[in-house]
Amino acid sequence: MSATVASLVSYGSDSDSENESESSSGVEKVEPVDPDATAHLKPLKSAPTMSVAVLDLAPEVAVKEAVETGTHLDPALKEVTFNPTYETMFAPEFGPMNPFKSQQMSAPRNMLSGYAEPAHLNDFMFESQRRTFSTFGYALDPSVETHQVTAITNSYIGAVDEAEKNKGLTVFESGTKKSEKRKKIKGGDAGEIEEFLGPWAKYIDEKDGAKPSEEEQKELDEITAKRQKKGRNEEEAPAEEKTVLHVKEMYDYQGRSYLHVPQDVGINLRSSEAPDKCYLPKKQIHVWSGHTKGVSAIRLFPSSGHLLLSSSMDCKIKLWEVYGERRCVRTFIGHSKAVRDICYNNTGTKFLSAAYDRHLKLWDTETGQCISRFTNRKVPYCVKFNPDEDKQNLFVAGMSDKKIVQWDIRTNEVVQEYDRHLGAVNTITFVDENRRFVSTSDDKSLRVWEWDIPVDFKYIAEPSMHSMPAVTLSPNGKWLACQSMDNQILIFGAQNRFRLNKKKVFKGHMVAGYACQVDFSPDMSYVVSGDADGKLNIWDWKTTKLYHRIKAHDKVCISALWHPHETSKVITCGWDGQIKLWD
Repeated sequence: MSATVASLVSYGSDSDSENESESSSGVEKVEPVDPDATAHLKPLKSAPTMSVAVLDLAPEVAVKEAVETGTHLDPALKEVTFNPTYETMFAPEFGPMNPFKSQQMSAPRNMLSGYAEPAHLNDFMFESQRRTFSTFGYALDPSVETHQVTAITNSYIGAVDEAEKNKGLTVFESGTKKSEKRKKIKGGDAGEIEEFLGPWAKYIDEKDGAKPSEEEQKELDEITAKRQKKGRNEEEAPAEEKTVLHVKEMYDYQGRSYLHVPQDVGINLRSSEAPDKCYLPKKQIHVWSGHTKGVSAIRLFPSSGHLLLSSSMDCKIKLWEVYGERRCVRTFIGHSKAVRDICYNNTGTKFLSAAYDRHLKLWDTETGQCISRFTNRKVPYCVKFNPDEDKQNLFVAGMSDKKIVQWDIRTNEVVQEYDRHLGAVNTITFVDENRRFVSTSDDKSLRVWEWDIPVDFKYIAEPSMHSMPAVTLSPNGKWLACQSMDNQILIFGAQNRFRLNKKKVFKGHMVAGYACQVDFSPDMSYVVSGDADGKLNIWDWKTTKLYHRIKAHDKVCISALWHPHETSKVITCGWDGQIKLWD
């Protein structure tokens, strides 16, 4: 209700009126008091009559009776279930208006640019209309219902003339005719693909055509057949194995083969103790040359180190003497492609080779005989025997298909697969008394596995990490040296937590793109590694300072080994096909 209420308050000083009111109310008259005592309570006679207006500050609101039209309609409703009258639809809203709300703010919105009505549209339909519009310039009018379409002019927007010409076909529908035209080419129908002469067929004159003569055709057929046969052989069967002995007699006068550890070389090769103090190698004292292509890996004979095994990209494996005349003792031939990795067993009587022909082979070191072959039709990148004495019949291989495969040489069967890596497996290194092994991969991670359990219990991967294609365990078994592809050698703890040792980072060489093998001196004083420039780099273990750099090879120096019984003898190999001994 909006009404102005006014009340007038008046004060009078007439005593008669007071007496009349008292008598009329029936109240007993009281003796008058001292007028001076009550003078301050009475208003002055000269004070004028005063009026106070009471204002109602409530905003004007539409009263229900004033706008009663039957039913109140909530303006927020999206649909109504009855037919409201005009008065109901346009009745004023109840309550005060927001004076700060602009017209744009008051408009309903469900997206940035305004309000979009929800509508279901097939993705393919939308895409076909969009492409049709961008190609031909017309598209179906989305505001016209399909049952309301009477003519093309009404149902299309854009280039309506073009729509009439194409009969409203979309790009997908009109494309079928073009493909049919494409089929009608010289040389036959698309179904007869063998007779298709190519896009230049119409320019070839049948008389002067560039066809081979009968002799040339015969020669081409022979070459093609030979290639196909060669390809089938490589896929189906491994290369034939043979061996060449390069020394006159396999056994000496006492019946000992070259596997026998020599005792006349000045040091005790049978001892398990490392030298007390190691020194920097300074000069080259011998070169083993015999490989015709780059050397990929070198391995010293277990425990004694009196023999050196080398694998090469010329598909051959060679065995060399480290002492005495330093001759090539035997060559093992049996791979059709480059040999990637080699690994001795604990005694050195057998070794495994892994090559790009997708075969792993087990060889007898003494006789040169190939004992057995293994393949899972994937390229093996690394191979390792289990170093435990009671598990010498088991070995693991890191494959190009991201798996680590475990074979038993007694049955020639796969007994376990470790399938967790996201890239080709590059290295396998046994740690923690051979109970565990560490693998690195092209996925830039390092994973630690319990033996025979195909789930990694430790996974190390940082955003800053690079691929580490070469890993070496230190002589004391406490550290892993990893050749990182950002031109540095990282050191991880090899016990329990496998933490990165941030204080031990060896820099100063360039190895990006090459799996240059790292090694330690036997007394843990130095770290050695080759690099992409063919140099041999030697760092101090404690200070990580680069002590010495030697130009060792003309091409990449792919591996460096420090002899386990010598104070300063280092063996290097490179892609120039040479193996060098430094002292």
